[in-house]
Parts: sequence; structure tokens; C-alpha cells
Amino acid sequence: MSRPRVVVTGMGAITPLGSSVEKFWQGLLAGRSGVRRITLFDPGKMPCQIAGEVPDFDPQDFMDRKLARRMPRSAQMGLAAAVQAAHDAGFDNAMPEPERAGVIFGTAIGGLDSFVDGIDVLNSQGVERVSPFVLPGGIPNLAAHLIALRFQCLGPNATITTACATGTQTIGEGAELIRRGTADMVIAGGTEALVREFSIAGFSAMRALPIHFNDNPEAASRPFDAKREGFIFSEGSGAVVLESLEHALRRGARIHAEVIGYAASADGFHLVQPHPEGLGAIRAMQWSLQNAGISPDEIDYINAHGSSTPMNGRIETTAIKTVFGERAYQIPINSTKSMIGHAMGASGALEAIVCALSILTGRIHPTINYEFPDPECDLDYVPNTGRPHRIRTALSNSFGLGGQNACLVLKQFEE
Repeated sequence: MSRPRVVVTGMGAITPLGSSVEKFWQGLLAGRSGVRRITLFDPGKMPCQIAGEVPDFDPQDFMDRKLARRMPRSAQMGLAAAVQAAHDAGFDNAMPEPERAGVIFGTAIGGLDSFVDGIDVLNSQGVERVSPFVLPGGIPNLAAHLIALRFQCLGPNATITTACATGTQTIGEGAELIRRGTADMVIAGGTEALVREFSIAGFSAMRALPIHFNDNPEAASRPFDAKREGFIFSEGSGAVVLESLEHALRRGARIHAEVIGYAASADGFHLVQPHPEGLGAIRAMQWSLQNAGISPDEIDYINAHGSSTPMNGRIETTAIKTVFGERAYQIPINSTKSMIGHAMGASGALEAIVCALSILTGRIHPTINYEFPDPECDLDYVPNTGRPHRIRTALSNSFGLGGQNACLVLKQFEE
């Protein structure tokens, strides 16, 4: 028995390049960086003083003021991206057949700002002044709850927290829900808003962030470049509406792309470092192709994890060569993070949207800041200038802290 086909019918994006899919995509095609000096707090004492902040986000564009005030920035952004995606799919209110509609959303950490602010109030003003929304605001599943509430999705509801693989895994697991026949529609995606003193200090202590680009923030995220120094912390959210093909055709939906493959794996190696031979990444890519029922020769484009860390560039390149052999040199590969930084739990969802847009438009955005070739990173990273390219099938990679890996395969929709 053939499994149900799963298609993408709606997309929403809140990013450092703008709070819409159109602004996001046009910024990427133009090779424009969204990395800038931090304004959400005074970064003067921080080794790394730059981040990918969302410059134009107003939660009241997507929800009423009272609701916005009761939730942290990450949940605001998650709900906003879902509102955009649902609108793109043709829904502004409750989903039809609510018991057949689900939500699979995720975040790497959740409402950290709610916890940090609550602790500050407790220490400075006392227990009586702590808000009753502190704990509900900090839980990772708040965005999934709010999305289900907003659109009355009464089917399966789950929150995935797999570090940098989160956004990719939510879409993959959402597609699996539909393939199992558990739901006809799923809102899937990820959100993150961690540009705070606490998180920047923590990742600085891990020596994961660049420290020599504070005066030139646009040049800081440089995946695969020999002078890459670390990833750029960023914020944002990406959401998609997934449907069974039968359901989408029945209601005359516009289809952006088809999700044909998904896999997840673990390195089983180290808390923060990837496996030095990329074995977990290799398994995730190979399994996603097997799940899609295609050969490596059928991949036309790869959206890399491309985090701009010294280890990632070398290890991901090695893993791609292992999976694709000599053909690896013929596949255009880019890094969306070169322009928006690393939005942790949101990154994979945003990059899946990029894959769908690349398939739809026949355009591949550049990997910016590629100036100094690294002998260990010798593939085609679409350096500095985007290009037209016919894409029938795309692979999206997400390789996260703790060795949690996930890959998606998206394809041009054909009836």
C-alpha cells in the first residue's frame, strides 16, 4: 500500500531579514546580512556583541495586546509565523475538521526571557511581585499550545526540543503524522528568541561565538570560509502548513512543495561537539534519501547546516562527500545562516522554507562572506552571488548540539 503524500500549502517566517516570507526571501536573494550590533540589551561587556535580531517584529500585528503581554518573545514569534502560514494556506480562523488538525512545534530552549525576568523580579522586588505567567511563559510547549488554541487544532499536539535540529524534526514528524493517517493537516515549525545577556554569556563561555567581528557584524557569519570563527546567535520563527495531498487537492489549495523524505539520528558522541567523522550526519542524510525512495544522484541542491563554526564546516563537508561521492562537487550547497545567523530551534524550519522557495523559483541564494577558501571545505557553496538553478529535489540538513541530527527531502510538486 502506498503511503499518503504530504505537501506544503502554507509558509510563515519571522527573521532578521524581515517579518514575512517575502522580506526573508528577497533579503536572501540580495545577499543581505541581518546580523547587527545587539540592541535588545547593552552588549558592551560581552565578548560577542552582535546577533541576528528581528528588526521589524510587532506582536500586535498578529495577536491582541493583552495576549502578547502574557507571553515571551519566542512564543509571540512562533504564533506570528503560524498565523502567516495559516493565512498563506487559506485559513485565518479555525481549521476545518479540527480533530483532524494537529500541531508539531518546537524550540531549543523556550521562553528563557520569562524565567530570567521572573528571577530578576524575585530577587529585586520579592516573591509577591512575581507574575503568575512566569512559569507558563517559560515552558517549551507554550507556542504549540497557542497555535492549537488560535486555530482550534484538536488533533495531536507535540513539542520537539532537539537543539539545532528542532525545526527540521518538527516538519518531518508532522509529515509522519499525516502519513500514518492520524491527521489531515499539521502546523509545524520552530521558534527561538534567546538574544539575552544570559544566553550570550553562556555561549561565549563555550567559545562558540565569534569575538573579532564586533565592528563588522555583517561579515561575522562565514560558513565554510577559512576564517570562520563561530556561529551568530539569532532569533526568529518559521512555520509551515502540511497537508495530505488528497486533502489539499480536495479544497483546491496552492501547493508549494512536497515533503518526500525525513530522517533523524544521534551522534552518541559528545555534549556539544559533533562526531569528528560526521557519522551521525551521514546516517541522517542516507536515511532521509532512503525514506524518500531516491538515490543520491537525484538531489539537485543542499541547504547545509552551515553554522559557521570551524568544526561544522569541515565535518559537514566530509559527510556530504561520503554520502554523495564525486557528485558532491556538482551539487550547489548554500548556508542560509550566512545571512541570518543561527536561530537554533527555528533554523531548520526557516531553511525548509528556503528549500521550497528555491524549488518554486529556480533560484539559489548565495553563501555570503566566503572570501578565504578552506582546503578542507572544497565544494560548491554558491559563494557571494546567487544563481538560477533548476531544482526538482532538495535536501535540508540540521545538525545540533548533543549530536542530534535531522534531514528533510523536499521535491517539486507534480500531480
